[in-house]
Amino acid sequence: MLMLEKVKTQLRRLRYYTKKDILTLNNIVLFSALVLCVWWTWGAINSMSRNWELEEKLRSRQLEATKLELEVETLRLEQEYYQTDEYKELMARIKAGKMQPGETMVILPKNSESALQKYADSDAEIPVYRSNFSEWLDFLFG
Repeated sequence: MLMLEKVKTQLRRLRYYTKKDILTLNNIVLFSALVLCVWWTWGAINSMSRNWELEEKLRSRQLEATKLELEVETLRLEQEYYQTDEYKELMARIKAGKMQPGETMVILPKNSESALQKYADSDAEIPVYRSNFSEWLDFLFG
């Protein structure tokens, strides 16, 4: 019984301490304000994050639209070029072997094997890529 009395007394002390020291009006208001600030900050961060994602989506769609507009413009200009007399004349010369009055067409024979071998074995200098910095160093300091 004595032990039960001690436990009851401890529970009453805890209840009294909680009621008088922890659950005061100041503590409740302070806790409520803290919860409200955390809730408001969380909402603001979520809103900014959503706005950022939507803005990125908008930018990518605008970029895609601009790219498609340029592609359409390029195709339109290409179509206009294909309708010009200059293109028609060029294709007639290439495909059908046509020529202008007064021109002479020269048909050359195919290269022989010896000519192909001669130019295949030549020591043609292959240009080496050099950076812009090294080009400037060579220019300035020889």
